[in-house]
Amino acid sequence: MAGMAEQSRPMRSNKNMTRELCSPSDTTPTPPCRPNQTDPLPPGIWAPTQVFFTPCTTKIDLPTTAAHAIRLARAGITGIVTNGSNGEAAHLTPAERAAVARATRTALDSAGFAHVPVLAGASDASLSGTVALAREAREAGAAAVLVLCPSAFGWAMRERGVVVGFYKGVVEGCGGSEGGLPVVVYNYPAAAGGLDLDSDLLERLAEVGVRGVKFTCGNVGKLARVASLTAGRDGGGFRCFSGVADAIVPALAVGGHGGIVGAANVFPRACVQVYKLFEEGKWEEARIAQQRLARADWAMTKRAIPGFKSVLQKYHGYGGIPRLPVLPLSEEEEGKLFAEIEEMMRVEAELEDFGRPSH
Repeated sequence: MAGMAEQSRPMRSNKNMTRELCSPSDTTPTPPCRPNQTDPLPPGIWAPTQVFFTPCTTKIDLPTTAAHAIRLARAGITGIVTNGSNGEAAHLTPAERAAVARATRTALDSAGFAHVPVLAGASDASLSGTVALAREAREAGAAAVLVLCPSAFGWAMRERGVVVGFYKGVVEGCGGSEGGLPVVVYNYPAAAGGLDLDSDLLERLAEVGVRGVKFTCGNVGKLARVASLTAGRDGGGFRCFSGVADAIVPALAVGGHGGIVGAANVFPRACVQVYKLFEEGKWEEARIAQQRLARADWAMTKRAIPGFKSVLQKYHGYGGIPRLPVLPLSEEEEGKLFAEIEEMMRVEAELEDFGRPSH
């Protein structure tokens, strides 16, 4: 399929399957809509948060997970994303995912950050499973859901009509494009078997009701095209977020709406500062801040989830280890990481919190 990574196994067109994809409501009840915010996807810097586990048992540590979200809200993060790849969603049960989203929403409300929305990951290998996770996320208080293109059978996704039918089915299963739970496409080839949705296909997904895209593909040109093609859609409410911290300024410069970036877990103030400097028209300061952030972000990206947890453990006293089969960093690798981010952690510590409670 043009614009998507080639798979080794071909597939013939199946019109009956496509019709099933487009009609999930035949078997899946539509949940009621109860969004938390007037704008469920406000522009800004969002943090796809880690999930934390108790020592030895690796059961979810909900108090720590909730406290982490509050710390980020105080730092100035626009929204919290739960149950994404950064949150080890692939290693969580549906009940655990719902518990994480609910604990995050409850904690933000209790701390005075009811205005900070929760975007919950609802990715599953099937349409019915995705809609079920979305329904549970809504009941847990999520204002929108983030959905990765299924890849367990990557060869099945080579047909553009199948991809469109899948996302159309998710939108309909979430209550439809008018008044339903907003659906954001998570374009992350590394987590989707190499599937990389191109700008033509993403525009088509906007036409069937998705409300935004997280570009973890890192392709700023693609983001620019989609932002241009969707600028007036939904009253200007269609969102194009950078999925990598080293492209916040480039994304904003071509019409993007901020970023959903893992670096915001460890450098939340620095990420928000980059966004604010650009929005205030301080171009040179924004450029310098973005370059500095890009260097530190690469140090984190190379170590992925174990690196984030090591940094949080060192600087904030929590973090712990991932669930198997993901392993924690070795002491040697931790030492290299801490040295590479030392400058950025000093910058982060010197910045003041940007977030303010709503009451």
